[in-house]
Amino acid sequence: MNVLLIHQAFASPNEPGGTRHYELARHIAESGYRFTIVASDLSYLTGNKISGSKKLIETEMLGGIRLLRAYTYPSLHRSFVWRILSFVSFMVTSVLAAIRNGSVDVVMGTSPPIFQAVSAWIVSCIQQKPFLLEIRDLWPEFAIDMGVLTQPVLITASRRLERFLYRMADHILVNSPAYREYLIDKGIQKEKISLISNGVDVKMFDPTARGGVLRRQWRVENKFVVTYAGALGLANDIPTILRAAERLKDQQNIHFLLVGDGKEKANLEKMADRMELSNVTFTGSQPKSLMPEVLAASDACLATLQNISMFGTTYPNKVFDYMAAGRPTVLGINGVIRDVIEAACGGVFVPPGNDRLLADAVMMLAENPEKARKMGQCAREYVAVHFDRHEQAESFRRLLMHLK
Repeated sequence: MNVLLIHQAFASPNEPGGTRHYELARHIAESGYRFTIVASDLSYLTGNKISGSKKLIETEMLGGIRLLRAYTYPSLHRSFVWRILSFVSFMVTSVLAAIRNGSVDVVMGTSPPIFQAVSAWIVSCIQQKPFLLEIRDLWPEFAIDMGVLTQPVLITASRRLERFLYRMADHILVNSPAYREYLIDKGIQKEKISLISNGVDVKMFDPTARGGVLRRQWRVENKFVVTYAGALGLANDIPTILRAAERLKDQQNIHFLLVGDGKEKANLEKMADRMELSNVTFTGSQPKSLMPEVLAASDACLATLQNISMFGTTYPNKVFDYMAAGRPTVLGINGVIRDVIEAACGGVFVPPGNDRLLADAVMMLAENPEKARKMGQCAREYVAVHFDRHEQAESFRRLLMHLK
């Protein structure tokens, strides 16, 4: 079997970002099949070029996976219009890369951004092969609820494109149970939808490790370290974390690490400077391969999103990493991921956007290290049973074989 995935924001273990697709693809490759990924030549988090090549399409091998880096116009972190231009440029070059790759058995597109799913549909039509559509976020609903997409004409066009892709897909894959319910409410047949949730390779993380090297590097050796690891964008509600840190400025033993990059990083750093937050460190983005050590250097972890009802449908990758590392999560997201944390007894929920209660939760864990440790242990045990990446990868392989 030969599978093609078009994914602009694909991240390898040597890059920052979620590696769900790398881990699934590696399993397929190890099963003796061919797996090709068409990805952008720009980092989705930083907007920077990944390689120095000026080729339209560059080919490399990554642990048995064939990776085609397609040119993308470097305007990801500019205005909304320029961001769309970047998406459209990849939509065009990704089709060219897929055609150059040759014939495949299954074409997979993933959304968001939704334009790359259009690319996958076009390639599936050209090759007359099954089109597997993966939904990772509910676009355009998230953009509409956040106020990013406001023009009525664009909203109508986006929703029509969304419905068109749902109809054209031979099968739809989702990574959250709430997305499945959303699609069913849209009139999609249950039999057309498969759930392979976000998860984690638990073996990557050692819950007994303390991350001494990074603790020394970031000068937090004797602190209770609270880490947010992920994108620094509008949706992630980092200002609430900074306001919570401001409330805890007098607690010399508590320190916040913001590990990541994104469109809002510069604004957030200015905000932290205005608030004179000596208890916050922006570490910059770190490759996924370093994430076990980053989380080992942490005593508790943070996951936040804006207080928007649609965000309650998400299964954030970072939370599963936190759980596998054996660290308690302070969760500022109300929805299906709250159900996971509470079922695991693996953290503390606080209402989204409430910096006072976020600060109180961090303080409670800092004052009760044994309770925090027990929460982390429960979280790891739960995620190992219910969200193991190896079992998910095998489910993915079976789905591909069924489509072929």
